[in-house]
Amino acid sequence: MSGQHRSTRRSLISLRATGGIIVGVALAGTIAGTIAATNADASVRHLTRTTTQGSVAHANAVPQKAPHMIPRQARAARLITAQTIISLAEKQVGISGRPNKFADWYASTARAQQTLQRDGGVLSDYRTGSWCDMFVSWLGHKTGMAKTLGSDAYTVEHAKWFQRQHRWGTTPKPGAIVFYAWNGGGIDGIGHVGLVVRPNSDGTIQTVEGNTSDSVQVMQRDTSAVVGYGYPRYAK
Repeated sequence: MSGQHRSTRRSLISLRATGGIIVGVALAGTIAGTIAATNADASVRHLTRTTTQGSVAHANAVPQKAPHMIPRQARAARLITAQTIISLAEKQVGISGRPNKFADWYASTARAQQTLQRDGGVLSDYRTGSWCDMFVSWLGHKTGMAKTLGSDAYTVEHAKWFQRQHRWGTTPKPGAIVFYAWNGGGIDGIGHVGLVVRPNSDGTIQTVEGNTSDSVQVMQRDTSAVVGYGYPRYAK
């Protein structure tokens, strides 16, 4: 159907004058009354059928929720697990030198333009400079976790970002981002970053880190130089 309403043409009843005008009027009234009653009855039947069908359709309908109405718990289930990002990091072990794919990727992003304005320098600095945080940021990008893992090339600012997100602490957890300050100085002294694989029973942590001796390596680290940990949001 086009959406236009179809109109029904009513037949006109013409009565010839036979001298029985009153009879004709009465007959016309009777016929009109019959037609009206019939139409009314049909309308009632139509209304009843429509209402009943509508009720059945409504009862059988499955409500569809808009994406923004999906409960937070359901949205959280779309996140990846910590083990997924750990496995990706471990597959990069052995990549070395600069420039490399992590720094090249970061230099190509809009985020790099933002951090250049904040920190100064030129774009080529990212391709030849320290790349431990660009490695971590690349992991977030490749797993679709950038919004909850962050993206930066400067370890101090990345740590402060986790603090602003209220996802900062001192407990090592698998998948946490670990920040080190080799010479102390707290958060402003941070100079290196990696990914926690697991805490060990002897108090050390196992990590995967980029730009360790200019390569991606699995490390066993003492925690004395750890300033804190950033906690991305992972699926439970």
